[in-house]
Amino acid sequence: MSDKLKDYREAKGALPTENLAWQLYGAGIENFGQNGKPAMLPMPKYGPDELLARVDAIGICFSDIKLITQGSSHPRITGRDLIKNPVVPGHEVSLTIVGVGDNLKNQFAVGEKYVVQADIYFGGVNIAYGYALQGGMAQYGVLGKEILQGDEGCYLLPVKPETGYAEAALTEPWACVVASYRIKPRTVMKEGGVALFIGPSDVGKCEIPSNARPGKVILAGVGDAVDKSAFPGAEIIEIGPIQAAELTALSQERTGGRGFDDVVVLGNKEPELIEALDRHIAKDGVLCILADEPMSKPVAVDVGRVHYDSVLYVGGDSIAKAYESTTSSEFKTGGNAWFIGAAGPMGQMHVERAVQMNNGPSRILATDIDSGRLEMLRDKVEAAAKQKGIDIRFVNSMETSEADLAAIRDEMTAGAGFDDIVVLAPVPALIEEGSRHLANSGKMNIFAGVPRGTIACLDVSPVYMSYGRWLGSSGSRISDLQHTLAEAESGVLPTNRSVAAIGGIDAVGDGVKAVKEARFPGKTVIFPQIANLPLTALPDLKEVLPKVYEKLEGGRFWTKEAEDELLREKL
Repeated sequence: MSDKLKDYREAKGALPTENLAWQLYGAGIENFGQNGKPAMLPMPKYGPDELLARVDAIGICFSDIKLITQGSSHPRITGRDLIKNPVVPGHEVSLTIVGVGDNLKNQFAVGEKYVVQADIYFGGVNIAYGYALQGGMAQYGVLGKEILQGDEGCYLLPVKPETGYAEAALTEPWACVVASYRIKPRTVMKEGGVALFIGPSDVGKCEIPSNARPGKVILAGVGDAVDKSAFPGAEIIEIGPIQAAELTALSQERTGGRGFDDVVVLGNKEPELIEALDRHIAKDGVLCILADEPMSKPVAVDVGRVHYDSVLYVGGDSIAKAYESTTSSEFKTGGNAWFIGAAGPMGQMHVERAVQMNNGPSRILATDIDSGRLEMLRDKVEAAAKQKGIDIRFVNSMETSEADLAAIRDEMTAGAGFDDIVVLAPVPALIEEGSRHLANSGKMNIFAGVPRGTIACLDVSPVYMSYGRWLGSSGSRISDLQHTLAEAESGVLPTNRSVAAIGGIDAVGDGVKAVKEARFPGKTVIFPQIANLPLTALPDLKEVLPKVYEKLEGGRFWTKEAEDELLREKL
């Protein structure tokens, strides 16, 4: 390691007096930066309870594009005056501490490396890094009490000295992938919550689980089907049969409009009632259907709430069995998995994880509409899949007839459907398509960030007749990032292989446009301490930085050695 690189790693030497930063002054890419360039700002000052951090690498996320496109209408910064108080986006960061406040010298030291858990809660309020808090699209930034003393403790996670900067930065998007397989849905009715029972019942008397402890129970036309004594201490409210049009008023009156934590539907009902109930379930709420006949037609489900609000549909022939049959979102060991939209940056991570993990699926179908991206995915995972005996297929669904695709699905699953389906494109039609091919007790993971209010017409019948499940998650928590960082540093998750293009601080604007246009088949990573490197796809390094290119794996995949060479040449 050269002295220059060693000194950089250890954060030795004087700090600059200026700080290049990309600020957002309003909605739209035209309001990002100053005439397509970063702003030249004074080096930020830090107080006794703050840290000064150097940004070593940052991945550009499609969530950053949403923020830049929406400006102050984005829900994480709603109403903010971006002219007076601009945002520095960026949350997929690798940082080095270069300044420590006097009151923190026994906790932190110059030269330590960290990643940030971006979904920060402080005083019960979500103030995410790269949104309400200044993020990583800058060379330096101050880390204050919100990050260091948040509701869940410190949101900085230490990184080993030998871990690469890009490798560390990309644990954040990988943590979102990992988190989607660590969903553990509620298996009992919410303690102290509001439970709504919908009658009349045509499935007989409803047995209430002994662990059901709602605080308020609303019995709507259930007659003698529900034993009120099964809810000791709960407030019991009896009303007559309720129609779909009356649910809004009931929710407002009994929950303040927050929605019902648990809804139990007794017997076969029309889809219109289920649709109305779907709109009035609380965040993290459960809709349980006890019925024995298929629904007459698909139900218009708000799949954005499945993704963002963790709304869960369950069902069966008893409440206890319906709740308890819901397991984690992890793949079925030895099962069949279908990734829809598999070849985008996040999709490739999902497939790579499925291939690399122990006890994962035995058969994987990866579909996409971009042949070039599919080939990149094939290069990443096919050899490892074959070595583990996994039957993996890569299919361009735009170039394959529906009959041929159906034949592939039937061959891979023996006509029984997929145990796990992961939808990675925010397209309702693809969610609908996936739901039609779930196996008994199968799970569909709606990973793509479909906005709340996005409607997909789904057959609810398999939820209560064969224990099918739809799940979703957004972001990650500290435990997810800790788990992901540990797996990356142990070599289980090759986060470096997600890199598709790199650039210096001046290339952030072009990088944002590239991500919006889906220009590269993987992640765009910026090295902010480099000022004169245009956005460059990894294969193009052969001409631009040949010594760096020589350190790539197979001329296509990023490595720690390539990063070291880049820093030697360009710092």
